[in-house]
Amino acid sequence: MKKVYDKIMDMRGNLITVLAKDVSLGELARIQKSDGRSLYASVLRIDEDKVTLQAFENTRGISTNDRVTFLARDMQATWSDALLGRRLNGAGEPIDKGPMIIGEPKEIGTPSFNPVRRIIPRDLVRTNIPMIDVFNCLVKSQKIPIFSIAGEPYNQLLMRIANQTDADVVIIGGMGLRFDDYQAFIDNAETSGSLEKTIMFIHKATDPAVECILVPDMVLACAENFAVHDKNVLVLLTDMTAFADSIKEIMITMDQVPSNRGYPGSLYSDLAARYEKAVDIDGSGSITIISVTTMPGGDVTHPIPDNTGYITEGQFYLHGGRIDPFGSLSRLKQQVIGKVTREDHGDIANAQIRLYAESKKAKERQSMGFKLSRWDEKLLHYLKLFEERMMNLHVNYTLEEALDLGWKTLAECFEKNEVGIKQTLIDKYWP
Repeated sequence: MKKVYDKIMDMRGNLITVLAKDVSLGELARIQKSDGRSLYASVLRIDEDKVTLQAFENTRGISTNDRVTFLARDMQATWSDALLGRRLNGAGEPIDKGPMIIGEPKEIGTPSFNPVRRIIPRDLVRTNIPMIDVFNCLVKSQKIPIFSIAGEPYNQLLMRIANQTDADVVIIGGMGLRFDDYQAFIDNAETSGSLEKTIMFIHKATDPAVECILVPDMVLACAENFAVHDKNVLVLLTDMTAFADSIKEIMITMDQVPSNRGYPGSLYSDLAARYEKAVDIDGSGSITIISVTTMPGGDVTHPIPDNTGYITEGQFYLHGGRIDPFGSLSRLKQQVIGKVTREDHGDIANAQIRLYAESKKAKERQSMGFKLSRWDEKLLHYLKLFEERMMNLHVNYTLEEALDLGWKTLAECFEKNEVGIKQTLIDKYWP
């Protein structure tokens, strides 16, 4: 039953306090302005009969006697196949000048998927990016962040993954995007031909903070419904730091006491509730989550990356325009390497990384003016080829092509007895 009140007590930014009874946290409300227009808000806090609402747009033009109607339901996402190819804002409204979405209303922010229906992840998600596919495999239903700093090409990396993935549906959740970043996602989807399987929920930097908080919930509510209808869904979220900063902004406006560097004590739970939506459903589809977390000042101990590391299953470090092989880790890669991929996968990946670490030391010796041995010269040659062929984020190889290229690179730089790979594999794969 809808409840209508007209006693607005206070307005601060996008927060509105109204006297009301019998409402619940998260409940949706419609505020009817005196000029006939209306805006939506959700219940953020209840203190006896004082109810604080977070408006989804600018509160300018609201007067204290405007009508507030509580709709007796939480915020909902509209789900249907008509979402494919569309762009929407954090409130789920189209921003691509297309028609309204017709479909089923779905609650957002629901609990994560029933553990009874979950299965152990064991399928590879192909990206055709060697630094992922060869060295830190992405596994279906994995949740993994890209740790980076502002200015790194993390959005371009997400676009490449979106273009080259074998997932059935790609859902992009953009938070705090500049307009040029937003336009880049649109242009990329159109030119790559992936638009028909892509959905975008976009919060721009100029939009209200509450819409930023809604983006992951909207994305994941739609992803869950595609997954239960036998679709493999890849969710790309950028940037979770903007999401956490929006929570912080609202908390400060509500005069709450911060916990760590200004962030609320609930930050871990706020992040975990979204990441734990990653799932491989028994007899149905899956949700795989790749997010971007920009680390302020490159500080991995900052509360956002620090909490994220406890929740997720590894991380990709993006540094200097490349995925750093030493800081990156996929905790689920052992589920697929050599089991669903080629038998030589683990050995060739480990050998390349070990030799790359040695080649970095040879580079240091060269820079300090030491006399280089013949082995050092081999390592420096290998360093150049490895960075060009494997670490370049613009290359596009299938996993099998990348493994063959790894063997070719080793053969160009070293003798068979220098690479530390067992003889049976060398006999079979050495070019």
